Amino acid sequence: MIKQRRLAYKIPFKLEVVKYAKEHGNRAAERHFGPPPTERMIRDWRKQEDQLQKADKNKHTFRGHAAKWPQLDVAMKEWITHHRNNGITVSTKMIIYEAKRIALEKGIHDFTGSPSWCYRFMKRCGLAMRTKTRIAQKMPEEYESKILSFHKFVIDARKRNGFEIGQIGNMDEVPLTFDVPSNRTVDLKGAKTIAVKTSGHEKTHYTVVLSCCADGTKLPPMLIFKRKTFPKEVIPRGIVVHVHEKGWMDENGMRVWVEKVWSKRPGGLLKKPALLVLDQFRAHISESTKKCFKEAKTHLAVIPGGLTSQLQPLDVSINKPFKVFMREEWNKWMAAGNHDLTPTGRMKRPTITQVCEWVKTSWHSVKEEIVAQSFKKCGISNGLDSKEDDILYEDGEESDASDCEELNFINSDSDTDEFLGFTED
Repeated sequence: MIKQRRLAYKIPFKLEVVKYAKEHGNRAAERHFGPPPTERMIRDWRKQEDQLQKADKNKHTFRGHAAKWPQLDVAMKEWITHHRNNGITVSTKMIIYEAKRIALEKGIHDFTGSPSWCYRFMKRCGLAMRTKTRIAQKMPEEYESKILSFHKFVIDARKRNGFEIGQIGNMDEVPLTFDVPSNRTVDLKGAKTIAVKTSGHEKTHYTVVLSCCADGTKLPPMLIFKRKTFPKEVIPRGIVVHVHEKGWMDENGMRVWVEKVWSKRPGGLLKKPALLVLDQFRAHISESTKKCFKEAKTHLAVIPGGLTSQLQPLDVSINKPFKVFMREEWNKWMAAGNHDLTPTGRMKRPTITQVCEWVKTSWHSVKEEIVAQSFKKCGISNGLDSKEDDILYEDGEESDASDCEELNFINSDSDTDEFLGFTED
């Protein structure tokens, strides 16, 4: 018996057949367009007319499972639409958090809010993510030889001075703004304009000085605000605040950081010999700064120009998740509403106290394992017996397992990213 080949019809064709059948009858439509399609197929299509009108016109049929919790889909679609109409960024993590909250309100106890549910929900509701393209940083010429020279310098210094792993550190400045909107947001497919609401201070910057040690220890962050006087607001414990006319790090700021952060690290008060990895920023390697480090018995390993993306632990795996957590805190603040307004009716920017709390929470959220692994990835704290040298050549850290083929989770450099790595259609 010869198997009959199944035919697939796109939705616009089905609608055309239905329209003809409504005017001339099902049998007339069969004679005009087929067979196939047969009269029975046309009857079925007429019953599905409302669904066909609402469906994606590029599809052939209604594929995929129906929503298990349709009332949850409706509520979440309304929530996303409301936020996007107000210009508020919506991330996939925000969708999952809100869906879990709504599910509890509606008494849905078997809802887990998995990433695969979020993917299917977005597909059902015609939602997609928008993103900017990235521009790769150009490596300096002969960068491999410079990397080898840096590694040799660090290994020689470790053998000569016998630094403890907890006394090998890295410090870097991270420029941030009071508003930290994302370049990506969940929105309806086909939307021409993607607006994101802010308080208008996405260009008002400050500097966060992050520092950590090779054993995973994270030192207190220091925030440098652009102002002349010290703020009168409450500063949370575990945060160091400094002021500068331009909001930058300078030699005085380095002195403050050494006194209030680096010298108070575990082992710092005992003045244990230490190795600190720094980039070539002028304030890091000025004579007055070197004098401060000499008093603190700290040796410097200065990264060759253009190679911080390869040799600076904070740049390699730590700064990105920190910024992601900061954006999540800002998104929560924006979504909460009830913001203070200026006399002209504009939204006030976040307070210094709020920003300090965001930094504290975000820095605490960065995993210590990622910090320790980043030093090894840069070839700074690897075992001197060469057993850990293979870590230098790994493409990235282990990624989270996925329960859906369409999900492509980003590795541990951003496994806490606000956007799960969904592939777009």
